[in-house]
Amino acid sequence: MASPVVTRFAPSPTGFLHIGGARTALFNWLFARHHGGKALLRIEDTDKKRSTQEAIDAILDGLDWLGLDYDEAPTFQSQRADRHAEVAHKLLEAGHAYKCFATPEELEAMRADQRANKQPMRYDGRWRDRDPSEAPDGAPYAVRLKTPLEGEATIEDKVQGTVSVRNEELDDYIILRADGTPTYMLAAVVDDHDMGVTHVIRGDDHLNNAFRQLPIYRAMDEIEGGWPDPIYAHVPLIHGSDGAKLSKRHGALGAETYRDEFGILPEALFNYLLRLGWGHGDREEITREEAVELFDLAGVGKSPSRFDMKKLENLNGHYIREADDARLAGLVASRIGENADVAILTKAMPVLKTRAKNIDELVEGAGFLFAKRPLEMTEKAAKLLDEEGRARLALVSTALAKENSWTIEALEATTKALAEEQELGLGKLAQPMRAALTGTTTSPGIFDVLVLLGREESLARIDAQAS
Repeated sequence: MASPVVTRFAPSPTGFLHIGGARTALFNWLFARHHGGKALLRIEDTDKKRSTQEAIDAILDGLDWLGLDYDEAPTFQSQRADRHAEVAHKLLEAGHAYKCFATPEELEAMRADQRANKQPMRYDGRWRDRDPSEAPDGAPYAVRLKTPLEGEATIEDKVQGTVSVRNEELDDYIILRADGTPTYMLAAVVDDHDMGVTHVIRGDDHLNNAFRQLPIYRAMDEIEGGWPDPIYAHVPLIHGSDGAKLSKRHGALGAETYRDEFGILPEALFNYLLRLGWGHGDREEITREEAVELFDLAGVGKSPSRFDMKKLENLNGHYIREADDARLAGLVASRIGENADVAILTKAMPVLKTRAKNIDELVEGAGFLFAKRPLEMTEKAAKLLDEEGRARLALVSTALAKENSWTIEALEATTKALAEEQELGLGKLAQPMRAALTGTTTSPGIFDVLVLLGREESLARIDAQAS
């Protein structure tokens, strides 16, 4: 019987949850959920100089915002150094690792020679077969893994296919530094094993790491058994819209930036990241429930995907139109501040959200609802309120003041009747009305605006601009 699926997302808290990391987290989470397995989180915080609590909090906040929940409390790699060292010593005792007494000066001289001779930059194995007794008493040493010297290693990667590397291309890398602290290569393998990880799904920039890490699995399996190779899936990285490596100018920003600065809904980013390198036919809009049902590694492409902010905003517009009005009203109110009225915003949301692509556009569209008289006019709106425009507003004010039923249908009928009476197109009345009511030339439908503002406020704004 196959082991239950266990995946892990293992970010380093040296920065926020950037877009590539968020997609890796999503793919791991979906794969585990699709197979009824466990999704785990490991914070790889061994770099104490660069790891910060602020970054840890931002990563946890971003994952929570995207709705990626985990089946156990996060594992913090820095708290497991003793366990990592324990495994290093087991490898050392079994002859799969050795003590290296090379000094920093000797290693630098070695690298200088390799550079001068245009050789690959890798450790030359100078202490691999030497007796530690040859070193001076009490000399510091690092522990290096004894990697295979011949043959090749092959991985049947679930995304990349069959990938092979000649063992001679690997070097005997350090697994335990001279100060006794473990390196990433060792820590990641030990943690994945101890967490029961069955599938390592990560960016393809880690593909070479897989070949460096496999000898640890195989050596420990030989020593004590129960250390099977994980199943690997190395996902192509995300590129910018121009095909270049993703950078901040392309959108390689923290998840909180998409939420706080770009006004993106979590379900939109979830859907967009899902489709960024994974597909199911021509489907673009896929709900969380559908994603769990459909996701598998067979749908992940081998080519880098391109991040496109316009596509994300268009998808976000779809989810804004689908979203609950009260929820959107709360998001908009939090950005407007003290002047906001959630009840009014909720009432207005059906007409505000029809064209908006992000929360900021909703905020901008809702601005007229809470504007104070006299309204500030945009340059275009002011041009509509010339002498002719103000004269037409006076006619509109008189007609609307007689209206007993302040509904869209009644207000539209009254305004159309006035336009016909004056032998004008409806726009000739609606344009100065929009300017007077909102201070802009763009807004929801003019009769929606009248109803949302109410009779008293609408007539007061029109009268303030009428001649």
